[in-house]
Amino acid sequence: MSTRPRTLRRRLVDFLGLRRSMVGLLSMVVLLGMGEKMAERFLPLYLIALGSSTLWPGFLNALDNLLSALYSFPGGWLADRLGVKRSLLLFNVLAMAGFVVVITIPRWEAVIAGSFLFLSWTAISLPATMSLVATSLPKEKRVMGVSVHSLVRRIPMALGPVCGGIFIDLWGPVRGVRLAFVAALLMALVALVAQQKLIADDQPADATKRVGGGFWAMLRAMRPELKSLLVADILVRFCEHIPYAYVVLWAMTNVAGYDTAQVSGAQFGILSTVEMATAVLCYLPVAWLADRGGKKRYVLITFVNFTLFPVVLYFSRSFWSLLLAFVVRGLKEFGEPTRKALILELAPEGQKAAAFGAYYLCRDCVVALGAFAGAYLWRMGPEVNFFTAAACGAAGTLWFAWRGRDLYVPPAEADA
Repeated sequence: MSTRPRTLRRRLVDFLGLRRSMVGLLSMVVLLGMGEKMAERFLPLYLIALGSSTLWPGFLNALDNLLSALYSFPGGWLADRLGVKRSLLLFNVLAMAGFVVVITIPRWEAVIAGSFLFLSWTAISLPATMSLVATSLPKEKRVMGVSVHSLVRRIPMALGPVCGGIFIDLWGPVRGVRLAFVAALLMALVALVAQQKLIADDQPADATKRVGGGFWAMLRAMRPELKSLLVADILVRFCEHIPYAYVVLWAMTNVAGYDTAQVSGAQFGILSTVEMATAVLCYLPVAWLADRGGKKRYVLITFVNFTLFPVVLYFSRSFWSLLLAFVVRGLKEFGEPTRKALILELAPEGQKAAAFGAYYLCRDCVVALGAFAGAYLWRMGPEVNFFTAAACGAAGTLWFAWRGRDLYVPPAEADA
């Protein structure tokens, strides 16, 4: 009787691609992500509570996008040259230093300064983590590997805002956010130890396999399929980030809570949990199908949901209608792992981290302008902000429907 459970467990491990290094990566994602999302989601409220103007939440979101762009290529470049394990150690230490700045200096200027460090972790480490997925798993398991990473990443994204909202309800926006950053620092320390113990030692990529010429050469070498995806992705990310920093402000100042005059911090955390739970339910079935071909349709469905969210959000005037809006927001993750897997498969061997970083550097440098624009569009009115975002999403969706291409894997090859 003991053989069958082991066999089922082995099949599940193989199905999900849970190699030892992947387990180390996922442990790091949960611990660092949980600490980060307890505080990061409420930074717009924290900035305003510390005396900043309403422009600074939009600028912080724009800075997040800009840093995501500027750090992504150097992060990939370092991962290819230092190895994934060493580069992740460096990136984690940078994030922890940012947490310390916010904890020790309760000023909104310190949040902006510290954000150069604590916002860096996700951006600078993503190419390294995607490279680890690509090298740890066979080609026919890469969408599944990216999906499992995305699924596990959503666990702290769902639970973190709930905990952060409780902190704010108990101690207020200033002390509550600072205590959330203390918790983030402690979890980052545990993540650093787990990461170094579980992720296998690796060597820098073979220099003879790298594409020469750096960032610009990488862009010129992009395949047409990847360039079409990049254009659509930029337009759709405008749709996401024009209203991004103001979603929490809209929900907590313009919408009635289910038992209060306004949505509370804990209730907003519940909305975030609904969003993440919706995304989690999509990941594994879509990954199983996408690994067998037909990737374009799943990415296209994702882009449609990006476009719908700001429209549904604008017409939400109660907590229950907000629940529907956040279900739609969760469905925007429907084909995101598939999109990332497409980038990895189109990237050259030996330089997948750098190629992934080049894609994100190009995309997020442009998208940062959308986040800056979002601050001024919000001043013109929420309806201007939300519907401008939806128009950008519609343009990106139509472009990908016209110019996007599938990277089809025959079922026989996927099952081999």
